[in-house]
Amino acid sequence: MRNAVSENIEIDLLVEAIFKRYGYDFRNYARASLKRRIKLFLDQTEYHRILEMLPALLDDESFFRSLLKKLSIPVTEMFRDPLVYKAIRKEVVPILKTYPFIKIWHAGCATGEEVYSLAILLKEEGLYDRAQIYATDINDDVLERAREGIYAVKDIKRYTTNYQKSGGKEFFAKYYHSQYESVIMNRDLKENIIFANHNLVIDSVFGDMHLIMCRNVMIYFDKILQNRVLKLFYNSLIHHGFLCLGSKESLLFTDVQNAFRDISKAEKIYQKKIDKDIRVEAEYGTSKS
Repeated sequence: MRNAVSENIEIDLLVEAIFKRYGYDFRNYARASLKRRIKLFLDQTEYHRILEMLPALLDDESFFRSLLKKLSIPVTEMFRDPLVYKAIRKEVVPILKTYPFIKIWHAGCATGEEVYSLAILLKEEGLYDRAQIYATDINDDVLERAREGIYAVKDIKRYTTNYQKSGGKEFFAKYYHSQYESVIMNRDLKENIIFANHNLVIDSVFGDMHLIMCRNVMIYFDKILQNRVLKLFYNSLIHHGFLCLGSKESLLFTDVQNAFRDISKAEKIYQKKIDKDIRVEAEYGTSKS
């Protein structure tokens, strides 16, 4: 049996090969999670050790795409953590209503359930027609599913409950139509959403955002990468813009912990401070928006 040192070296070689060959940087992902996902993928192949996969990884892009799916498994649902959306309605929406036009970045949008949740919220608050939502992810396959907006009908009961708990103002069935064993989100929810590939690790800022949502993505990053991404978000927000993180994520002990103020501590919603004593150095290029 190979020891842990050898296994870690093989993982280092694998992620370095991915970065140099395809430009996806997993070098600062949390090691325990990365190792678990790579081993799960390995178990589904004909190979017995990570090192044996390298030739196929380098020569066969479809093999890499299969591995990428395993490394970026989306875990999401409509109105996930309903109290977050309730807090957005109460604390964030009144401020957003003061702007003639708003830009929102949903980073790490996965298969799109939470993007459509936000679109529904904006519809109900009279903000959708003056909003532009940028929904991004590194995985083109899940982005395509997000564009389609087709979800399993078996999940609708749970999604409806989430919607109601979030402060929903209509019948949830108003926002989709059923087809066989699936539901399809209404076309008008998609009109102001742009789905695009964006890599939080290496790509540049999205400028002048009023709200950034990135929930349960950074739990897979180490502290170095969390700092880099949080600086990216800070520099992508307008003055007094809002940032919403996942339930297990925090600004504590990061380089930007003093650059935001709490809006809803329990729901991890923050507002960018503008203070002469706060300076957050950008590590990325120019805006892609």
